[in-house]
Amino acid sequence: MTDDDIKLESTITCPEFGYSEIETMPTDSCLWFDECKACRMVLKPLPGDFYVFCSYGTVPCPPVQKGAGCCG
Repeated sequence: MTDDDIKLESTITCPEFGYSEIETMPTDSCLWFDECKACRMVLKPLPGDFYVFCSYGTVPCPPVQKGAGCCG
């Protein structure tokens, strides 16, 4: 997969409230935490994931899309 094939938009969904929002994933850093804009719960990655988009997003983080592993 080339950099042009990487998808940067992912719908992240709060596991507590169910609120979903499309967010743009950064390519130059990892997003380990995110705050739900509806309930203010701090989302943390699930065990085995390092990036909130890998746990709660519809599209995995850019390193995983490239086959490098989470934040690899």
